Amino acid sequence: MSRPEERSAGALIFNRTPEGRRYLLLRYPAGHWDFPKGNIEKGESPEQTMIREVREETGLVDIVPVPGFMKVIEYFYKRDGRTVHKQVTFFLAESKEEKVVLSFEHRDYVWLSREEALKVVTYPNSTMLLRAAEDSFKNQ
Repeated sequence: MSRPEERSAGALIFNRTPEGRRYLLLRYPAGHWDFPKGNIEKGESPEQTMIREVREETGLVDIVPVPGFMKVIEYFYKRDGRTVHKQVTFFLAESKEEKVVLSFEHRDYVWLSREEALKVVTYPNSTMLLRAAEDSFKNQ
């Protein structure tokens, strides 16, 4: 029996304030803080999935992807006693909106500076993504 495979897409959403960039983090029901993401549906590109999932999970409709930023992470998790291999394509996107309307899938949200977000995110992959996002701004 083969291992289940999942493909998802998500985004590091940021906005610009006088104090600098702030990143959107969502608190999931299990308690961890992470970025919006969801499963790629048949016929969707990863970028189309990212835009749909961000809208569904946050209510943000003003989402402008940053050209050239795309990072793929992979990990394994358990579901129904089976190990699932998950691959998530992350984009970096700007929103001028601040008001988030959470879906039923999340418990809370927060906009944080890079330094604050690095203290809050739960997973090492999320830390790596935040650092890569900030590095991409240095190269512009």
